[in-house]
Amino acid sequence: MSKILIIDDDPSNREILRARLEKAGHEVLEASNGEEGIHMAEEIMPDLVFLDVMMPKVDGLQVCRQIKATPKTAKIPVIMLTAADQQIDKLRGWESGADEFMAKPWDAVKLLELVDKWCHVA
Repeated sequence: MSKILIIDDDPSNREILRARLEKAGHEVLEASNGEEGIHMAEEIMPDLVFLDVMMPKVDGLQVCRQIKATPKTAKIPVIMLTAADQQIDKLRGWESGADEFMAKPWDAVKLLELVDKWCHVA
């Protein structure tokens, strides 16, 4: 079982991800904004972060940069969640330190494949 942090300002997005991840046996924690997500990542040291790109105040790119720039959290894999599957968004995400991307709406099989890949679940 992996500890997974979801950072997304949309409660319905968090609920869908939570349900799928918990059903697969993972512990899920949630942050409703970027600032809260950064603090939670530092406090709980999750095995993986699912991070929405488009959020008010502190967007996902800024959150990703902060997580990757902090020595304590730098090795935590970050999967960016985006509604836009455009190359420029992916380029910005890679530049911010993202490890992977997943376009909305999410495919349940791909979601769990990414968790297995990044959490090294047997």
